[in-house]
Amino acid sequence: MRVPAAVTARLAEAKSAVRAALRPLPDVLAAVDLGSNSFHMVVARYSHDQLVIIDRLREMVRLAAGVEESGRIDKEVAARAIACLQRFGQRLRDIHADSVRVVGTNALRMAHRKQAFLERAREALGHPIEIIAGMEEARLIYSGVAHTMPNEAGRRLVVDIGGGSTELIIGEELTPLELESLQMGCVSISERFFHDGKISAKRFERARLAARLELEPVQAAFRARGWATCAGSSGTVRAIGEVIRALDPASASITPAGLARAIDYCVDAGHTRELTLEPITEDRRAVFPGGLAILAEVFSVLDIADMKIAEGAMREGLLYDMLGRFRREDARERTVRGMQQRYHVDVAQAERVEATVCDFLEQTRETWRLEEPLAHLALKWAARLHEIGLDVSHSGYHRHGAYLLENADMPGFPREEQRLLARLVGAHRRKLALEGVEELVPPWDRNAVYLILLLRLAVLLHRGRSPTALPPIGLAVTPRSLEARFPARWLKDHPLTSADLQQEVDYLRAGGYRLRVFGS
Repeated sequence: MRVPAAVTARLAEAKSAVRAALRPLPDVLAAVDLGSNSFHMVVARYSHDQLVIIDRLREMVRLAAGVEESGRIDKEVAARAIACLQRFGQRLRDIHADSVRVVGTNALRMAHRKQAFLERAREALGHPIEIIAGMEEARLIYSGVAHTMPNEAGRRLVVDIGGGSTELIIGEELTPLELESLQMGCVSISERFFHDGKISAKRFERARLAARLELEPVQAAFRARGWATCAGSSGTVRAIGEVIRALDPASASITPAGLARAIDYCVDAGHTRELTLEPITEDRRAVFPGGLAILAEVFSVLDIADMKIAEGAMREGLLYDMLGRFRREDARERTVRGMQQRYHVDVAQAERVEATVCDFLEQTRETWRLEEPLAHLALKWAARLHEIGLDVSHSGYHRHGAYLLENADMPGFPREEQRLLARLVGAHRRKLALEGVEELVPPWDRNAVYLILLLRLAVLLHRGRSPTALPPIGLAVTPRSLEARFPARWLKDHPLTSADLQQEVDYLRAGGYRLRVFGS
């Protein structure tokens, strides 16, 4: 007797999980952070349950300064960025990193016309770029700080000032509790208030007022949550801390008094070119006043008394996040489970759809060239979340689900993975809606439609929500067609499913694809 397809799929999934759990951790990992001000790369070796940093690279690129009002990236800045990534790419090839993640932050979030740049960047680096949301950036920053600082009792406030955004996080041990990403950074504030290099007390006050306005909406929530210790991460905070120590060698941390001395130093200098203290390197002078104004106002608004400087930052957070994926601690899995609970998903129904669509993928993976691991993961997650829109309204629930997936804060998910999930869920029923699919990053601008076809068929076959397993269903595909073979008489015994399949034939034909059904 043949084992039902759904059971086979679940067994395959269980075996896959076992293989993944037994998969050895990578020896060498690398994280690349395409920040708004600087590009960073950190390379680590995993040994004896520890990450040991073996190489760091940093180049000041000032990407945020090159994003024009039209959303285009200035050609000169783009060329500088690509040249940097070519150097990073050479180092990655030389060290033979087993696992690499590359993320873009605020500047790439803000750029509207970036596809050509991202393709050139991928070619230069040899790895795809994930553009992450501000809240995901905050989560990774906290992870990097928490994993590299001593474990202290109570909650910790983490502040990270980047080129285009500032992240604030309160967490306890390794768990973030409150996250915010604010649209201000050392580049944007410096360009706005110190663009010509001149520094004055009046300009500092205006810069601090702008920062205060950004902080005002989050002030109450953060002060109500409270914290026991405070840490600052990344280059801007570190440079400020070193300037404070240069002005007063007795300073062991960043304090309001130390910040006041640093501001007085800048005002007395009068111009960024006169900021000659050693910690303010030549490539940081132009953006130092903006970062200092932001940090001073963060201290004032949140009433911070003392801030230590953290060694870890988002790059380290990326490394630990990669380790989590190998250890079956993938943050994306936790996010999907959380969304299922939040939107009251029928988990049994989602599992039925998931088992069937994973079986369909195995049958079509080779012909449709869906070998990338994300194909399996995206289908699995889309099956689990395809009904979240029902919590909004049954009418057009697939569109509601797509909107939620596109716009929700989803820890662990890069923006492009969220967009892929949104496209799958938004097109899983009714008219074959492929709008926006062509805007996905390669290869999903071409391959997402195949995932959509498989998900549509799996959802259709489970429309009755029956716990009874489906019979074995054989699939055969070509680039523009899909054939489904059912056991003899099964379709006659299930006339509603047969009618749904005929409707699907019409839907796909209108979208330029052919579905053929055999066995009725």
